Amino acid sequence: MVHELKKEGKYTYLEVGEGTPLIVLHGLMGGLSNFNGVTDYFSKRGYKVLIPELPIYGMSLLKTTVKSFANFLEEFIEYKNFDQVILLGNSLGGHIGLLHTKLYPQKVKAMVITGSSGLYESAMGDGYPKRGDYEFIKKKSEDVFYDPKVATKEIVDEVYATVNDRGKLVKTLAIAKSAIRHNMSKDLPHMTTPTCIIWGRNDSVTPPNVAEEFHRLLPDSDLFWIDKCGHAPMMEHPEEFNRILGAWLSDRNI
Repeated sequence: MVHELKKEGKYTYLEVGEGTPLIVLHGLMGGLSNFNGVTDYFSKRGYKVLIPELPIYGMSLLKTTVKSFANFLEEFIEYKNFDQVILLGNSLGGHIGLLHTKLYPQKVKAMVITGSSGLYESAMGDGYPKRGDYEFIKKKSEDVFYDPKVATKEIVDEVYATVNDRGKLVKTLAIAKSAIRHNMSKDLPHMTTPTCIIWGRNDSVTPPNVAEEFHRLLPDSDLFWIDKCGHAPMMEHPEEFNRILGAWLSDRNI
């Protein structure tokens, strides 16, 4: 289903459903459409699903950091006048959600992370992003998934356009460095927010041992695996992802 984006002041976001706010945080190269399955499923089950467009390329270079995005998220939550929210983040989005929860723990009812950075970051790979070479970008995009066919031409074209835009390329590298600097291994043991970790068993960007480390370090976490699945479970296996998350939210009465 295609949903209409709202534009209000500095915020552009999708909002569907009524109920407990479930704020979805996309990754560095991830579009809002990556979460269509999550949006359609949970908006019909007592949740108000919101996906804000993060200002990945909209801030000055000095402010292109994980912390700036976490503060932007807090401003969005304030703008929407929410008391408590559930945060769901993939890749960089998971990292932003984790840092936001560290900074504003009273605002977050629960966290969901999938393929999250914050402990280990190989998303940029060897010399990635590399400008100009479409086949290289296509291969890199396919490697994100267990099934390379999930990397549609539309997805590859979008990544290719991003890395061939000099301004965006510089900011992409700045974000990657910021993610590495903001390693959260020392913070996680102090974060008691209930956390659902859903991970692709075949994730090559943030491998399975990263999920196990998150689970070990977070005091109140549950870890779930999806087989034959790469870095974006909500895209590759939306039904399984929704089933796992729905059951977890129900079990936790969230």
